[in-house]
Amino acid sequence: MPELPEVETVRRGLAPLMEGAVVARVEVRRPDLRFPFPPRFAARLKGRRVEALSRRGKYLLAELDTGLVLLMHLGMSGSFRVEGLSQPVGNGSLYYARAKDVGHDHVVMHLQGGLRVVYNDPRRFGFMLLLRREDCEAHPLLAGLGLEPTGNALSAEALAPRFAGRAAPLKAVLSDQRVIAGLGNIYACEALWRARLSPRRTAGSLVRADGRASERLVRLVAAVRAVIADAIEAGGSSLRDHVQADGTLGLFQNRFAVYDREGEPCPRRSCRGVVRRIVQSGRSTFHCPLCQR
Repeated sequence: MPELPEVETVRRGLAPLMEGAVVARVEVRRPDLRFPFPPRFAARLKGRRVEALSRRGKYLLAELDTGLVLLMHLGMSGSFRVEGLSQPVGNGSLYYARAKDVGHDHVVMHLQGGLRVVYNDPRRFGFMLLLRREDCEAHPLLAGLGLEPTGNALSAEALAPRFAGRAAPLKAVLSDQRVIAGLGNIYACEALWRARLSPRRTAGSLVRADGRASERLVRLVAAVRAVIADAIEAGGSSLRDHVQADGTLGLFQNRFAVYDREGEPCPRRSCRGVVRRIVQSGRSTFHCPLCQR
């Protein structure tokens, strides 16, 4: 499933083209994705101007001039691409275009001026909903989301009360969307490696007895922020389904230190460990048992 860096990469690719644009018409080529489309979905988008395209966790939010918000989730395999550009976007020497089966093009937004924003989703676990702007924060999908790791909200001080007293493994708490929004399996593994922390360590062990953040928690926050920033800069990670809006692949998978590197030497120069895989909460966790404590 795309995590925050992949969704943010898509947002940054679409925003310059969609913000300020007017939706001329919308093709909806099936009645549902994960959920049925809202009633009169295409008609309610037709003629509307997109005022802003933002992100909350793994969700994209297109704010319309009617006060409605188009809430979008990529699910397991969803992606957007833009057609009708006068010239390709991206550097062909760095990125490799990936073809999409048009049989999985389920929604096509025709923008005034000739651009088409196409939503493709082979597994159909993504969805699109229409919400009133004033209802967004209280909506069940958004209300419980945790801190955003890309702004100033994420800090050791802010995380300390969320970690305090928690006996759950650190990896499980990091991946909890109610704690940090958008952080998933890949980037939790990578952040823990950068912070030299074991995924098995209890989350509460990073908080002092008086409730203050420990040095380990400060180190972890810095690692989370850095790995997310690096992944966004690289266009996210393309393992199976992620593709950027210009049709190119993300490159952060080439920088993985531990994720999907089972049996390989730990890349930390001062370490002689070997990357191991364990299963936590039904998900694969990759770590170095020697340098991550």
